[in-house]
Amino acid sequence: MKDDKLYLIHIAECIEKIETYVTGLDFSTFMQKTMVQDAVLRNLQILAESTQRLSEDFKYQYSEVEWYKVAGLRNILVHDYLGIDLETVWSVVEGRLPELKAVVRAALE
Repeated sequence: MKDDKLYLIHIAECIEKIETYVTGLDFSTFMQKTMVQDAVLRNLQILAESTQRLSEDFKYQYSEVEWYKVAGLRNILVHDYLGIDLETVWSVVEGRLPELKAVVRAALE
């Protein structure tokens, strides 16, 4: 857990930034704000990269998170950037990020 803690803090910081960027926005407004889109995408990329550096023991302990999907998101954001579906990104931010935040918060306590 000692080595994982730094990455968990980094993940938590990315989540906090994303939450700040999208607070008060709905999907329609998100689609109009390209700077917010860029900021969210960048922090998702960093977050996903950090999750890949978590130990296998940690990922096993918190197996309710689909870590392979988080890694897959990173690969899409980095390698398939022309194919990014912003509706899917919004869905991740609204639906999956709170779950990940809860796991990270629990692990850091």
